[in-house]
Amino acid sequence: MSSFCIKQVSSGVKFDLVDDRGIIIVKSEVYISAGSCLKGIESVRRNSVKAHFEDCTDESCARMPNPKFMLYTDKKGEFRFRLKARNGEIIAVSDGYERKSECVAAIELVRRLAPDAAAVHIDD
Repeated sequence: MSSFCIKQVSSGVKFDLVDDRGIIIVKSEVYISAGSCLKGIESVRRNSVKAHFEDCTDESCARMPNPKFMLYTDKKGEFRFRLKARNGEIIAVSDGYERKSECVAAIELVRRLAPDAAAVHIDD
């Protein structure tokens, strides 16, 4: 079962959306409190379903309104995405993928899993 794994880190609280195999699909920023982290999870749940898709891997990137998944290439040439909320804030980020198709598949996985994923506190 997929879940939002909430964990305490040295500077606050963060979450990872993890699939049923335990693979991290997206990560959050670090929040000051568990309450604000839970609000971040709700934002991912809500925005991932209706988010537009913006492919910025070439010069013809058509800018889409928020909320959106923004696909881009990083300095190493890997494909990554960010999920932006309606207000333009980045609410989740992916790791790098070698293939664009893998990154797009991860976006679709977030769309499918995030709305129903349980929030689980992880103790280290």
